[in-house]
Amino acid sequence: MHITRRSFISGMAVAAMRLSLYGQSNSVRFAVIGDMGTGELAQYEVGRAMNLSRMAGHFDFVITLGDNIYGGHNAGDYQRKFELPYKGLLDAGVPFYASLGNHDNPMERFYKPFNMNGQLYYTYKKSNVQFFVLDTNYMRPEQLAWLTKELENSRADWKVCYFHHPLYSSGSFHGASTELRLLLEPPFLFLKYEVQIVFAGHEHVYERTKPQHGITYFTEGAAGELRKGNLKKTALTAVGYDQDRSFMVVEISGDELNFQAISRTGKTVDSGVIRRTVKIQSTSCNVCSSAQPVTA
Repeated sequence: MHITRRSFISGMAVAAMRLSLYGQSNSVRFAVIGDMGTGELAQYEVGRAMNLSRMAGHFDFVITLGDNIYGGHNAGDYQRKFELPYKGLLDAGVPFYASLGNHDNPMERFYKPFNMNGQLYYTYKKSNVQFFVLDTNYMRPEQLAWLTKELENSRADWKVCYFHHPLYSSGSFHGASTELRLLLEPPFLFLKYEVQIVFAGHEHVYERTKPQHGITYFTEGAAGELRKGNLKKTALTAVGYDQDRSFMVVEISGDELNFQAISRTGKTVDSGVIRRTVKIQSTSCNVCSSAQPVTA
């Protein structure tokens, strides 16, 4: 399916009216893509749609959820599967912050445009948001110890984790990574340190879960690959989409996170607001936070 600039802008015009925070000063705006590195036409079309979204002011950087480069990893592959599909974004100086999937070569961490700085897992801050990027191909004890320390030391209002394998999924091909969930979600990690949002890929669909223990999980694994009809909605599914390629745009401003999932034709397939609430624990005078979705 080929999209025109006019048809995408028309779709974006309708979609933009549903979001109230785009362009707020000091907000953190980013796009989300996963399982994209095919080098095929659909990836290029998503890349063009993303660039139009970027020109409308919807995001300043991109996070990737793995499977960045399928197949070969020579210079031509990096060009055909990353540099050319996202040329408009790269030419505009938009940075990408990558995580690795099961189809990626670990040497990708040295590829400068992925901003991994040679690390398989890392963290960075944007204003009041801290991102924790994990390597779920090999969740070794040293990575868990690093993550525990980084989460414990974080003073960010929003804690966002992203990686490749979803802890919750209604996709019928892979499904949820339950072993990984047992490592990351228990009270001593994601829940204890109040992670509010988690992004993953791997399943070639879009899905947003109902909050699981106060955490909203997104799967965005359809920015290049697609398994049409693969999403078998379950009780945990809030919204899912498996009919076309897609990407996400997210804006965090103060205590609100606006999200929008967009197909490559500019159609909004999901959108809403997640509000961060602060709870005062009177017995210990500690302050903690949680996030509650308020969908559009």
